[in-house]
Amino acid sequence: MKQVISNQFFEGERPLFATNDLYLENVKFYPGESAIKECNNVEAHQCEFMCKYPFWHNDNTLIDNCLFTVYSRAAIWYSRNIRMTNSRVEAPKMFREVDELFLEHVTFSTAGETMWNCRNIRLLHVEARGGDYIFMNGVNIEIEDFRLQGNYSFQDAKNVVIRNAVLDSKDAFWKTENVTVYDSEINGEYLGWHSKNLKLVNCKISGTQPLCYCTNLIMENCTMADDCDLCFEYSTLQASVNGHIVSIKNPNTGSITADSIGEIIVDKNCRNPGTCRIVTDNH
Repeated sequence: MKQVISNQFFEGERPLFATNDLYLENVKFYPGESAIKECNNVEAHQCEFMCKYPFWHNDNTLIDNCLFTVYSRAAIWYSRNIRMTNSRVEAPKMFREVDELFLEHVTFSTAGETMWNCRNIRLLHVEARGGDYIFMNGVNIEIEDFRLQGNYSFQDAKNVVIRNAVLDSKDAFWKTENVTVYDSEINGEYLGWHSKNLKLVNCKISGTQPLCYCTNLIMENCTMADDCDLCFEYSTLQASVNGHIVSIKNPNTGSITADSIGEIIVDKNCRNPGTCRIVTDNH
């Protein structure tokens, strides 16, 4: 049986520290720190957080229809089994070292450095703005219907599946492993450098110098915008592109097919001349 706390406010240091089995409804947390730290089995409904570090070292937390204001930075760290729905987050550094995280219908207005070192993550109908370095070092991530504005996303992440997303992100997917993106739009230069086993299916790509230094890159039924120049340098790949590619430079090994290619650059710095097969409709 949960203890019900409703229509109240708390402030200062650790007001509910180490209190388990809580049901919070329409509760406001004014400035202070660690309001619900070291707690298990907590539900928060229609609550507002203006305090720093409210949920740390918690297990089994449900957060619904809540607001985390700009003052609630670094709100949920070192926790397990966190479920957040229908909520708005205005503060950065929202999640760190969280295992088993589910988000649905959540909006982040300042998502910088959010979801670092988190594992077993699922996102559904989520939007994040100002999300520089979001998902760094994340492992086992499933995402569907996602909108992101923020650079350096998914750096060093592993085992990621993304569907129906729009990612406006410079340097996305750097040094990732085992990432697959379906039916999405990825906008931003230097996409996917140093990645391993990056797979793009039915994706639209824009930005200069994409997909260089990749190992085992796979592209299926993708399109590349007019600013996608100097593609695939030093990459091993199997790429099928619909439409035109502006330019390709020094690919390593594998194959590239496209309707047309503006320029193919193979210079003295090419590591394996002749080992990447490049095919267009006419050649």
